[in-house]
Amino acid sequence: MAASVGPCASIPVEHMDFVRQVLDRVGDKWSMLVIAVLESGPVRYTDLQRQIPGISQRMLTRALRQLAEDGLVSRTAYAEVPPRVEYALAPLGGELRDIVRQLIRWAADHHDEIRANRSRPDATAPSEARR
Repeated sequence: MAASVGPCASIPVEHMDFVRQVLDRVGDKWSMLVIAVLESGPVRYTDLQRQIPGISQRMLTRALRQLAEDGLVSRTAYAEVPPRVEYALAPLGGELRDIVRQLIRWAADHHDEIRANRSRPDATAPSEARR
């Protein structure tokens, strides 16, 4: 059944599953950080890994592969010795740049407040139990 009001009302019901998949992909914590790092221009794999603290090689490879599959990131291999590969935002990914930057800034700005809310004793209790 299609939504009759709200942001989902303009999305055909047959597109909703795909829209959720795309939101899962671009909303993934590693994907957002990759997009944020690539906003300044092409970056080599090892430089990407250095600029994203905590990301494993497996997760970086996975995020890059998925972002490239969706056309958000481009991969350019240069025929050099040793081989050089650079990743950059594709035009479609570039459209996300400002949105991702704002989300990351928001999370950083509200870090202390959110951490405090999470540590409240009633933060993990079901909403009915808090009443």
